[in-house]
Amino acid sequence: MTNELVDQLVSALGPERQHTAIVVRAVYQPVGGPGRTVMPPTYPIPDNERDQTKRYATADRLVDGVKRPSVVIDQEPSQANRVEEALLAARDNGRLTLPLFELRTNEVRLTSLDFPHRYADAYVRDSTVDGIRFDQSIVGQRLRMATVTDVRPLYEREPCSLIFGAWDSHRKGRWPKFARLYSAAMYGLEPVFGDRRGGRMDPVNLRGAIDDKAKAESDWKYFPEGSRDKGQRLSEIGHGNIAPNPVHGGVTLSEVRRIASISFSGLERLRFGDASAEAARSARAALAALALAGDRLAFGGPSVWLRSGCDLAKVSETVGLERPGGDLEEFAVTAQAALDAFNELRERAAAAGVAMETDTVSLQPTAALEAAIKFAVTSGSQDGD
Repeated sequence: MTNELVDQLVSALGPERQHTAIVVRAVYQPVGGPGRTVMPPTYPIPDNERDQTKRYATADRLVDGVKRPSVVIDQEPSQANRVEEALLAARDNGRLTLPLFELRTNEVRLTSLDFPHRYADAYVRDSTVDGIRFDQSIVGQRLRMATVTDVRPLYEREPCSLIFGAWDSHRKGRWPKFARLYSAAMYGLEPVFGDRRGGRMDPVNLRGAIDDKAKAESDWKYFPEGSRDKGQRLSEIGHGNIAPNPVHGGVTLSEVRRIASISFSGLERLRFGDASAEAARSARAALAALALAGDRLAFGGPSVWLRSGCDLAKVSETVGLERPGGDLEEFAVTAQAALDAFNELRERAAAAGVAMETDTVSLQPTAALEAAIKFAVTSGSQDGD
């Protein structure tokens, strides 16, 4: 399967390509069966808005030529993050060799596959390499050389920035924008909104009040119910009853659909400077294989857990090369087959003159960034006090 997949990707990215993309189309239902409530992602609403369904992103959508109501189940950035998480796990487990930036403190570990803006992220900018500010380091200066006509610096050291997109919007000057080549989303059809009440019952039915400055992790003074002393409610520190109040109640759906694609025209736009056509083609195919491997690692299984209340079982799935018009030339591919294809294509590209690194570059946060991280991790619970 590996050699066949390698040949398919190289051919699909050739000068006379006949396909538009690698496409995944899948249908899901809740684990446990249709009719079970699914919890979509929620978004802020005004304090005076009583309609809890407004917390969901809904829209009419043309599906199979018919306008159907839908609700967002997982957006493109979230899907990309899930694939990055799967790639990082595969690398940590020894299944994948990939270059990585890694920032560690006593509190956190962040990597290239965690940074929101990838190679252009502020965490990278505000770090040092062997005591040298990142932008002045050898590796930092090399990355700053990446352009739309020569992406080799990113291919060498930060290939996922080319796959999932990156733009340095915080540094002065005009920096290249790299659009995402991998795109995926999940949506549910015909949502029926549920109704739910959220509250809490105290097992001992504690009643009364506490002093106004009490915190959950500190000593506090108790005022019995009916006493003259007035303070804040016990519920402010996790005790006492909370009367049930309306909260968003999830949805039931006819089905959940997922569509993912790896754009060949997007890959075609990547230029590799004065590298040979063979090297550029192999490098583009390696990026396609890496994106496909990430998708299969994250979504190739029989079910996917997105968030509490959103555990989805796969009903059907088709993976294939899309032809103009939307027809798919189907092929079966496992995560391991895609990983093997990536390894072979990366080796081909390296032999032709475009190499990808395999090591980890350790980053140390600047003093200011380290202090901000420490406060966020150890003192963030005090926000708003």
